[in-house]
Amino acid sequence: MKPALIIGSTCVDVIINLDHLPRTEENLHPTSQTMALGGCAYNVASIMRLLHVPHTFISPVGTGAYGDFVENHMKKNRIPVTVRVPDQENGCCYCLVEATGERTFLSLHGAEYTFQKSWMDAYPASDYGWAYVCGLEIEEPTGIQLIEYLEEHRQLSVCYAPGPRGVSISPEKNSRMMGLHPLLHINEQEAFSLSGKKNYEDAAWALRQKTENTVIITLGARGAYCLEKSGKAYTVPSVPVTKIGDTIGAGDAHIGAILACLTMDRPLFQAVAYGNKVSAAVVSVHGASLPPDALPPMP
Repeated sequence: MKPALIIGSTCVDVIINLDHLPRTEENLHPTSQTMALGGCAYNVASIMRLLHVPHTFISPVGTGAYGDFVENHMKKNRIPVTVRVPDQENGCCYCLVEATGERTFLSLHGAEYTFQKSWMDAYPASDYGWAYVCGLEIEEPTGIQLIEYLEEHRQLSVCYAPGPRGVSISPEKNSRMMGLHPLLHINEQEAFSLSGKKNYEDAAWALRQKTENTVIITLGARGAYCLEKSGKAYTVPSVPVTKIGDTIGAGDAHIGAILACLTMDRPLFQAVAYGNKVSAAVVSVHGASLPPDALPPMP
């Protein structure tokens, strides 16, 4: 077993709770506003940390009020700040949470979404097994360096979460990412957008043809559909949620739990089932972070 390498953003989630999304010229009064650490990679690393699964988190921290917030809270949580970017501010993510718990994101990108290959000099790729990356970093101009890094270190097993903006990634970048044969983790709508198909089974097969590897599609309350590299396909049932906080970070928690299990050499079906449990736990709280006592035990 080798540690996992998690590369990506830590941003500030500005969580604004309101009854519904505003319409043009409407004047709403949010019920609350809070700030918390977030970002896809941070959320994945957070699950790994809570489970005490070996990993290294490469997340650039910039300057400004949001950069200071990230640095202070990472130090408070005893999370190493591996990369500082002194000449660029951190951005933030405005999370608009409706009364139903559904969320809409407005992301102001900064230093946290950049990447430089030189940051990895202190972390030999041969020391790691899995590497997690997100489409938000790939989409950025410096995303080409992240792709090149992965291409230069093909011994890493890549776990790739394109995210809702995956369709905005250039065809060249997208082709090169698929050429890395990653395990693909997406939700149902992302599967439709990336594949051009109208049902998730067809979408999974179309995407597997590109990656030649496992495709996992989350289906919300219907569970998760997994098409393994071997061609074996199955749906893993969801876990009922009795109390809904919001859906912020649920997908990140799902792949974080799966990645933790795979790092610990658990079978894929078991990993996906555990991911369903963890994402259900995250949906039951407000924000992306779980308190340690709310995390289901790893199988």
